Amino acid sequence: MKAALALTAALMIAAFVPAQQSLAQERLWHHATSLGVEPKYPEGFAHFDHVNPDAPKGGLVRLAATGGFDTFNPALPQGEPADGLGLIYETLTTPSFDENLVDYGLLADAISYPDDYSSVTFRLNPDARWHDGDPVTAEDVIWSFETIVEINPNQAQYYANVTGVEETAPGEVTFTFDQAGNRELPKIVGQLLVLPKHWWEGTDAKGNKRDIRRSTLEPPLGSGPYRIRNFEAGRSITYERVSDYWGLDHPTQIGANNFDEIRYEYYLDTTVQFEAFKGDQFDWWLENTARRWATGYDFPAVRENRVIKELFPQQYNGSGVLFGFIPNLRQQRFQDSRVREALNYAFNFEELSRTLFYGQYDRIDSYFFGLDDLRWKGLPEGEELEILESVRDLVPPEVFTEEYKNPASEDARALRENLRTALSLLTEAGYRLEGTQLVDANGQQLAFEILLNGPVIEPVASSFRDHLAQIGIAATIRVVDSPQYINRVRSFDFDMIYSAWAQSASPGNEQRYFFGSVSANEEGSSNYAGIADPGIDALIDKVIFADDRETLEAATRALDRVLMAHHFVVPSYTLRTARIARWDRFSHPPTLPEYSIGFPTIWWYDEEKAARTGVAR
Repeated sequence: MKAALALTAALMIAAFVPAQQSLAQERLWHHATSLGVEPKYPEGFAHFDHVNPDAPKGGLVRLAATGGFDTFNPALPQGEPADGLGLIYETLTTPSFDENLVDYGLLADAISYPDDYSSVTFRLNPDARWHDGDPVTAEDVIWSFETIVEINPNQAQYYANVTGVEETAPGEVTFTFDQAGNRELPKIVGQLLVLPKHWWEGTDAKGNKRDIRRSTLEPPLGSGPYRIRNFEAGRSITYERVSDYWGLDHPTQIGANNFDEIRYEYYLDTTVQFEAFKGDQFDWWLENTARRWATGYDFPAVRENRVIKELFPQQYNGSGVLFGFIPNLRQQRFQDSRVREALNYAFNFEELSRTLFYGQYDRIDSYFFGLDDLRWKGLPEGEELEILESVRDLVPPEVFTEEYKNPASEDARALRENLRTALSLLTEAGYRLEGTQLVDANGQQLAFEILLNGPVIEPVASSFRDHLAQIGIAATIRVVDSPQYINRVRSFDFDMIYSAWAQSASPGNEQRYFFGSVSANEEGSSNYAGIADPGIDALIDKVIFADDRETLEAATRALDRVLMAHHFVVPSYTLRTARIARWDRFSHPPTLPEYSIGFPTIWWYDEEKAARTGVAR
């Protein structure tokens, strides 16, 4: 039967070859994908403006990572992939650092899609090669897509709208979609990680057959600018630059990938990690603690200007974020929105700002904080109001009449008032205060555990816990290492976590993965809260199927407004500038790109600076 089906399929393909060839000839090819904007760089551009095309090649950069790693397989939904695997593997398209909504061809040298966005075709770059010299083929692309979707539920969900993939002409791969009008799908498919089928289906040096469905620490074959030079499992990994990299002269790669070696060193404790940085064990430190940034840099290398402190706003210019304490709605205790709202009245940001944050942070009040065109503002009007009216029966009524506002505790009196408000909400939800305990109708105290990934947020969580205790809620804190935290979050084995959602300037299909009903019980998804709400699902569709930028912005503001009204998170705080300390061995182009620091991609090793600072080992 299989043979007969295969023969029938072959005959059908043969019959349609002339039609496919005609279609290929009629395709309108693009050198980039974009979402409602004109690409900055025209077809045939020489290189990105934000690079130094004459940057010297050489030197070592040492980076730090937290936790450990146990696999070089990037396709699996479990395990801890090594940092830096993106140096080995490549995608069909790649972004520039000075644009927000555009990707340029890389493994694919051209992209085509019809006016209704019902499919996308990628024409592979004939120069693209794996490190063993074999060409990157349409078969690799098809196999990568089908395999990743098969073995990784997260990726299956991300590409859920792709219904088929096939080679429609030599070197051309077409992805078909189950719906038209989704302008983001061509861009999403362009981000597909392409893996070498012949390597993964081959055998290792011992003659054992490889299996993409299993973890491995065999250094993999890739097509990117780096390969693995050596590693110590779970502790360090060094990548070396591929001297004959196929994309060396590709316009998106000129001036990039300048270091001969990139090394990652792993640490289990951030305090030990910072001491290692001070001791010149690695080169680059992204500071995540306000107190340390304000008081922890009085050591000789800083005073001697061998270590430089610098603020970089570029890192967050094109993104939004929500950080906060996220309750697990899969548990009955958090399903009442009044309970969730009450928790926010016990979070005292103003006290933390005075005692821990040195005034460096802003309180978050949006899922798209930092993206002014996409976050809610004022009361809904215009197209946003029309969108909300279309789902009026599915969303909280207050979104039409009230602006979201975080409680503020400027002084002790305001804190007491906020805690009284919290108790009022909890009483409405069926709880009562008996002595020092807040109990339900069965006399059971409201209690939960806050799970943290390492100790950094513990002082913040402790303040939150102490104020919850003042209204009879028994919160405990559990600090675990990264592997345990990741595994527990993946399986939704938590009461409450401290985590975040990062947002791009072009929201779309990922919103289903963050907040959609389809991902609420999909283990490993980023729907940490377990949100399953028909109104939110409808608004996510409005975002995904927006036919222009103005509608996308209006729909996103509506989605943001409704998410905030449901009180799914106790929002915390953020800093819209990256605090960076670095050993002064590197240089960068005079003007950094608008949307990224670009380190280490477009920086380079500066031998003159290194001679003054001390050569890295």
